[in-house]
Amino acid sequence: MALFTFNDDSYTLGNIREVDTRKVTILVNSDKDLRKARVGQLVTVPLSGATECWLIGMIDKVIKAVVTQPLTLEVPEDGADEIDAFEDSVVNTVKITLMGAARWDAIVQKYKFSRSLDHVPEIDSTCYVLKDAHLEEFMRVISECGDGEHSLELGSYKLNENARAYVDGNKLFQRHAALLGSTGSGKSWTVASILERSSQLPSSNLVVFDLHGEYKELSYAKQLRIPGPDEVDVDDDSLLFLPYWLLNSEEIQSLFVDRSEFSAHNQVVVVQDAITEQKKAFLQANGRTDLLQSFTLDSPIPYSLDKVIGKLKYLNEEKVEGSRGPKNGPFNGEFSRLLVRMASRLNDRRYGFLFNSPEKYNQYDSLSMVAEKLMGFGNQKQSIKVIDFSEVPADILPVIIGLVARIIYQVQFWTNPESRRPVAFVCDEAHLYLPRKEGNPVERRAVEAFEKIAKEGRKYGVALMIVSQRPSDVSTTILSQCNNIISLRLTNADDQATVRKLLPESLESLLEALPIMDVGEAMVVGDSVLLPSRIKIDPPTEKPLSATIDFWSRWQEDVTNADFALAVENMRRQNRTKP
Repeated sequence: MALFTFNDDSYTLGNIREVDTRKVTILVNSDKDLRKARVGQLVTVPLSGATECWLIGMIDKVIKAVVTQPLTLEVPEDGADEIDAFEDSVVNTVKITLMGAARWDAIVQKYKFSRSLDHVPEIDSTCYVLKDAHLEEFMRVISECGDGEHSLELGSYKLNENARAYVDGNKLFQRHAALLGSTGSGKSWTVASILERSSQLPSSNLVVFDLHGEYKELSYAKQLRIPGPDEVDVDDDSLLFLPYWLLNSEEIQSLFVDRSEFSAHNQVVVVQDAITEQKKAFLQANGRTDLLQSFTLDSPIPYSLDKVIGKLKYLNEEKVEGSRGPKNGPFNGEFSRLLVRMASRLNDRRYGFLFNSPEKYNQYDSLSMVAEKLMGFGNQKQSIKVIDFSEVPADILPVIIGLVARIIYQVQFWTNPESRRPVAFVCDEAHLYLPRKEGNPVERRAVEAFEKIAKEGRKYGVALMIVSQRPSDVSTTILSQCNNIISLRLTNADDQATVRKLLPESLESLLEALPIMDVGEAMVVGDSVLLPSRIKIDPPTEKPLSATIDFWSRWQEDVTNADFALAVENMRRQNRTKP
């Protein structure tokens, strides 16, 4: 049974006159037929000799060109020269990109769509426009192919809103994904919609890096929050302390050491030696001398930072015996600025989640407790974790987010493959901590951690979903590893160019619509989707706190002055709750 039956000429577009792999040119015979063509519309070409295979293409360009051709006129045989003349003729052309083929599957007794092309159409083959019942029939095939046991329902196709749009949930996360769009295009809605669908699975495992508290009221997610300056002493299970001993040597250096100083090298060496010494002392005090054989500087072992500072002070003031009496030690005076910077960090309550964490976070078993908080899953726990980083100072935000990602990745790496459960990071506002241009050591630490995950994470069940309104500012190494692109409206030329580089040339025409798409409308391209196309994303039931304030409407309200004294007190206390 043929998938399409074209009984009249109302669906005929023209005949193929040029074939170039996925690019095909159609010669349209009349202006009437040319008016059937719309950019972005689907067309089909039956494969010659196979009634059960239909090639599917998308119209890229519609051209009506006037061509001037030479015309030689006959003259009497009296020796006169021939007269050269020209005539104009109209050539109607439609350029299409082949998207795949719908083939009859004899095993399941139905048509299936595949993006692979085993054959290309022959010259002079007839091309038909897909519309009305034929379009609905093809979109039904697409929906049936996508609606499997591992499918994720996103919304409806813009081509035919009666057809539901699905992506392959396995391939979406296996190959990483990038969710891009300008402010107000519907990114947060799309993220919330994906999270909502994921929450319905028995043991989904997603970690959302929430920088502005947009997802803090999602009822199906476990809410974690980096404590603010006034919450250091609060005993609350939703607070996530990240003690300083979790930082590796490079992250510690980025917080304390100024590389521009002449004594920076000595500072690094001595700090590393002091930390190693204190970690060894902790293992010995806890009866874990067996770990000393495999112990390294970056092993996540608790240690006393106060004792490290004590050693630095001692070396900074050390006097040694010389031939003429006491003299300055080898490091005397070299650590003065380092000690001032360390004291400044430790006394700043904004960094309390690092340096003033409760005692239970500084025990030998504390790391497994933190891992359980970040990675716990199953019916008895909320499998989706939202981590609110809004209280983290901007200068160390990349290090802290990179630290959380690194802890999860390393625990996942060392978990037995049989018991390993995949986990996905949803990196909201990724351009803020995964910048393309690495300006300082703090940013480099985070970028390096995520680049490692982007390159190797899929082997250990760690996936990335990069969410950003400025893709041109995100690390190109990380974006290039994202084989699934969900792009909402993008108006900036640099951002459009970045997305264009991520896609094969054959799909570039799809991106022409990026600046004119509606809110909540996305261009979905990649390994996880059968038919690269525009999809209207379903709004989530529980909406994120990202609604834009209606300025003009609010200004029309007749209200009295706000209580600025309370706002000032909140600012001083770094807390919005009433005292």
